Amino acid sequence: MKADSPKITVIGAGIGGLAAALRLSHQGCDVTVLDMHSAPGGKMRTVASDAGPVDAGPTVLTMRPVFEALFADVDETLDDHLTLQPLITLARHYWDDGATLDLNADPATSLANVTATFGTKAGQEFEAFSARAQRLFKAFDAPMMRTAEPNKMAVTKTVLAQPSLIPDMAPHQTMAGLLKRSFSDPRLAQLFGRYATYVGGSPYAAPAILSLIWQAEAQGVWSVQGGMHQLAQTIASLAKARGATFHYNTPVTRITRQNGRISGVQTDAGHFPADMVLFNGDPRALEAGLLGEGGKAAVSKNHVTPRSLSAFVHAFAAVPSGVDLAHHTVFFGHDPKAEFNAIAKGEMPTDATLYLCAQDHGQATPDALQRFEIIMNGPPIPRDPEKEKPPCQTQIFKRFRDFGLTFSPTPGPDALTTPQGFDALFPASLGSLYGRSPHGLMAAFKRPTARTKVPGLYLCGGGAHPGAGVPMATLSGQHAAAAIMTDHASTLTSRPMAMRGGTLTGSATVGRKQSPS
Repeated sequence: MKADSPKITVIGAGIGGLAAALRLSHQGCDVTVLDMHSAPGGKMRTVASDAGPVDAGPTVLTMRPVFEALFADVDETLDDHLTLQPLITLARHYWDDGATLDLNADPATSLANVTATFGTKAGQEFEAFSARAQRLFKAFDAPMMRTAEPNKMAVTKTVLAQPSLIPDMAPHQTMAGLLKRSFSDPRLAQLFGRYATYVGGSPYAAPAILSLIWQAEAQGVWSVQGGMHQLAQTIASLAKARGATFHYNTPVTRITRQNGRISGVQTDAGHFPADMVLFNGDPRALEAGLLGEGGKAAVSKNHVTPRSLSAFVHAFAAVPSGVDLAHHTVFFGHDPKAEFNAIAKGEMPTDATLYLCAQDHGQATPDALQRFEIIMNGPPIPRDPEKEKPPCQTQIFKRFRDFGLTFSPTPGPDALTTPQGFDALFPASLGSLYGRSPHGLMAAFKRPTARTKVPGLYLCGGGAHPGAGVPMATLSGQHAAAAIMTDHASTLTSRPMAMRGGTLTGSATVGRKQSPS
């Protein structure tokens, strides 16, 4: 580590903070990571069960090249550290009228399944919708997701260069409106509407352009051997091997400033001085002043409101019976409007779609305990949070029984995390799991980016650009690391340094290698 290496403190060991810490430590920076929890991962958390740790956060790994690039940038190979199993069945879907549909990694198989279940016309509509999603994803990947600071001008140039994108974007329609026009069978509209929830939105309020999310999944879904938390643990271990220091069970109480610039962070364990601080938490915590005046100016209210969806999440071990499950299985509610109308009112839905992850699918014997995660969408901290657990559990497991699925033993209240519980786990989030709401065509431009108005304070994570989801948060860490290194090099260049012979010069070289970001 060089004498002029920046001293960087990362607040939060979520996937964004971990990705940044790994890149920064690889370049020779003095990196310290502080987290209020007992292990890395942030929302990529686990809970204990009789069958081992159960994933209780993200379960879908998509956009594999994002992670391959992270490992390559630190002279490692993803496959040397993690075993990723491609899923043949992306997801299995059940409706209460008895219809079943598998979407597969092979597009031809998915098309055949849609045609067999819903008819020839539905198959043609599915092909057209998938082609639209593919065009949108390809067009906006670079000017939106891959760029550190998206701007309307760059996006406008992209659209003007390809005018056919305008009808694909359906700029004046919601996602639900586009889907109603795209599919004559309302069940397929309901299926693809659920992709709005991947980024914390309602299909009835999210912009139609979010239909491109289907393409991210259509490109492939992987399961991580050992669970999703293995990804976080692996990245943390690689960062440690490069000199990063991790302090768990260490909540930050205040970001400190000196002469108008970040000087470090305060914890109950003491003060950690830093040249730069990277905040990998919900940006609303800064806006709300939870970390003091030092960080409050970094984020405006427009960056963090309105809020995204929350969820009611069960994580448990049990023996399932009665329904043929895939790794990812979706049980649709009867009326999708009822679910999202309730959420919009701040109420727990009573007719909701249920998502089930069978973590041990294909690996356990039929009579063995298996690990499961159930996710039901919900609003940020409902009106009466203390009254949510019993009715939530009652309706969820009754709904599964209606589909013919039972669990033995049925999980108890301790297996459930509510929106109020998520607010406690991730302070000032109000339980929202995706940061700012994605509703509105311009929502993507309203997320905060890596650089903030406070010199020396940076952001990453699902609440920052490019948004929610494991790949997006990982990209945010890349953007933050690049911004930190660029700004530090600029500082060195502008700061005169005395050299032998009286020459004044500046150096932009930091660490072992130039950042490939």
